[in-house]
Parts: sequence; C-alpha cells; structure tokens
Amino acid sequence: MAPRAVRYTRKVLVAVAGWVLVALGIVLIPLPGPGSLVILAGLALLATEFVFARRAMDRVKDAARRAMPGGRRAEPAEEAAD
Repeated sequence: MAPRAVRYTRKVLVAVAGWVLVALGIVLIPLPGPGSLVILAGLALLATEFVFARRAMDRVKDAARRAMPGGRRAEPAEEAAD
C-alpha cells in the first residue's frame, strides 16, 4: 500500500476503535465496570490521531492535577508492627 493509504487506514482504525471504547465506557458508567477508565482509554487512543481528543486529554490531565492536593502521590501503607 502507498504511505498515504496506510496513514488513512490507520486513522480510520484508530477512530473506530477509540469511539467504540468511548461508547462502551459510557454504557459501563451505570453498570458495574470501569466506565470512566474505558472512556479515558478511548480518548487516549483518539488523541494519537486527532487534535480535538488531544485537547480533551490535556483538559482531563489538568483537572486531575488540580484535584490532587499539592500534586502529592499516595502515601505508602504503614508496615504492620510485629
């Protein structure tokens, strides 16, 4: 295949797979399952090819950073005293 056809095919496959993940995540929100994680995975996949998804991922990352108090990581669990 010509390089142009390969790029177009990749873009179409990424779009289909990304939107399927986003739709599946939306379905999983009220059901038991990792709905928001599946939506984020679909958005991340879409962001590899589309600017709108890259911008949305940037907004999600910024919101996640703001939600973390001081940007700290989770504290390690204390060891059990013997």
